[in-house]
Amino acid sequence: MVKTEELVKVFRSDEVETTALNRVNFEVREGEFVAIMGPSGCGKTTLLNILGLLDNPSSGKFWFNDIEVSNYRERQRTQLRKQNIGFVFQSFNLIDELTVFENVELPLRYLKVSASERARRVEEVLQRMKIAHRRGHFPQQLSGGQQQRVAIARAVVAQPKLILADEPTGNLDSANGEEVMELLAELNNDGTTIIMVTHSVADAEKAHRVVQLFDGHIVTENIRH
Repeated sequence: MVKTEELVKVFRSDEVETTALNRVNFEVREGEFVAIMGPSGCGKTTLLNILGLLDNPSSGKFWFNDIEVSNYRERQRTQLRKQNIGFVFQSFNLIDELTVFENVELPLRYLKVSASERARRVEEVLQRMKIAHRRGHFPQQLSGGQQQRVAIARAVVAQPKLILADEPTGNLDSANGEEVMELLAELNNDGTTIIMVTHSVADAEKAHRVVQLFDGHIVTENIRH
C-alpha cells in the first residue's frame, strides 16, 4: 500500500538545517496495522505527514498504491488524500461550530457525495461508533472519548483505504483509550490499513508490527502477531 525508499526530509530555517528523516526505507502492506514508536523529535509525525500526502520528502521515493507520488504537487496530493486516506489526531480536530453529524459528513461534502447518500453513510458510521445518540450535539458537549469516536467516524465515513492515527489515545483516560484502540482494531479486522504513531506500549500491542524510529532512522522492526 505504501512504500518509501531512502526517504529524506530536511527542514530549513534561516541558516539552520534539521534532518527529520534520514534514508528511511519503510513498507506497509494492504490490511496491515503498523505502530510507529520512538522518542519525541525522532521523526514519527514527519513520516506520518509524508505518508498522509500532507508533505513531500526532500529526496528519496514514496509510493502510494503502486504510484510514485514523491514529487506530486499540492493539488495532486490533496486529491489523492481525499479519496484514500482518513486521519485521526490526538487533539480530535473537530469543528466546534458543527454538530456531530455535520463534522462526520464533512469529508463526503468535499467528495461531492449526494445529500441522501451522505445521510445514509453518516448514520451508518455513527451507529457503528456508538455515538448516533449524540448526532445533534456539538463537540464541546461531548466527553473526550466521545469526541474521539466522532473523529474516527469522520476518518472512516469516506471508506478510505488507509487510516493514519497520530497519538489517538493521547488525550484520553485509560478506559476511553482502550475503547478507541478496540475500534481501530475492528476497522483493521475489516480490512482497513492502519498506521499509528504512539508512545503507548499497550496501544502498540494492538498492531501487527512495531517500527522504532530514532533520530530520523528506523532502528528496529518487531512483528507482534
